[in-house]
Amino acid sequence: MFSLAKENIKIALDSIRSQLLRTILTVIIITIGITALVGILSAINALENTISSDFASMGANTFNLQQYDFNLQTRGRGKREKINPVITYRDAKEFKDKYLYPYTKTSISFTGTSAAEIKYQANKTDPEASVLGVNENFMNNSGLVIESGRDFSYFDIENNINVCILGADFVSGLFNGISPINKTISVRGAKFKVIGVLESKGSTFGNNEDLRVFIPIQTARSIFNQANINYNISVMVEDKQMIEGAEDEATITFRNIRKLNPREENNFGIVRSDSLINQILKITGYLNLAAIIISFITILGSSIALMNIMLVSVTERTREIGVRKALGAKKNTIAFQFFAETIIIGQLGGICGIIFGMLIGLLVASVANLTFTIPWLAIGIATSVSLIIAIISGLFPAIKAARQNPIESLRYE
Repeated sequence: MFSLAKENIKIALDSIRSQLLRTILTVIIITIGITALVGILSAINALENTISSDFASMGANTFNLQQYDFNLQTRGRGKREKINPVITYRDAKEFKDKYLYPYTKTSISFTGTSAAEIKYQANKTDPEASVLGVNENFMNNSGLVIESGRDFSYFDIENNINVCILGADFVSGLFNGISPINKTISVRGAKFKVIGVLESKGSTFGNNEDLRVFIPIQTARSIFNQANINYNISVMVEDKQMIEGAEDEATITFRNIRKLNPREENNFGIVRSDSLINQILKITGYLNLAAIIISFITILGSSIALMNIMLVSVTERTREIGVRKALGAKKNTIAFQFFAETIIIGQLGGICGIIFGMLIGLLVASVANLTFTIPWLAIGIATSVSLIIAIISGLFPAIKAARQNPIESLRYE
């Protein structure tokens, strides 16, 4: 039995080699469909990995008070349902002073500018660095890790000491590889002593997370005093089981600060970091579904093309089928020969499609600075799909070949 199957596979391979151009074109058709599937799923997988790692670093036990909820309700023509006031420094400071829920740490921050020029001696950066004013809890609440030096202390923030913490890119850029600790930089003419350098986080959607300067919040307010600055409030709860109570207490506290009566809706948003991840991953789930539908249409065309090629092959080899049957070949043997040929072609297209699809996913991840990992799910789906294509496309031609009348087949010219 095994020797017969081996012989049929050998015949199938000989047939593929004898029709090399036709085989290559068929493999290319299948490869295009599988490449579309794996490439899109790989790119979406890289996007999910990047988003998850960026937000997960904040911890599942962190929530933010902000101007709007993440899933903002809109009316027709894209207008907001209501306009919430910005979170002012007075709001944020009052919240930090009044919010006394146990085992929590509150951070306040704002972005002063995203186009600062940072100077060190004769060196300076392009005007593309971000400068953030933060308090002593910001690094911990944001999941940022100090690689060298130290974090801000309560004394640094309360006394407005001119110290700063730098992103990782400044070490190789502004300081040419030497340690910036205890060096002095200039931000808009103000001098700051470097006390810490963060671990590298890379770029996300074009925003360089490693090109940021963090300074005490009061000092930042004296340098960047534009109107309507929107402050960010982040609360970290040490025990995740207490986060529901902490959120409720934060909502009550901020409603009192905003002087809202019980009938009024919140004019601010409160968003937990893990719920934000789930919202974004839900969106990427729809993207995955769309990718599968688009790829399915392409793959359907591939399966029709493969079936057509195999039907033509059965017709061209009618006399060969008649000779094999006359020599004693059974219907199952003839069917297996053509079925094996279809499976081989389908799997060749699947393998090529997986390779090219992963290369496309890697290219997209590299260009967009996303975290690429091997998309095992996409590979599994592609392997299964290519096998199903081959089975469906080869089944009818194999049955047609097996049912051929040997006498009529021998008469075929």
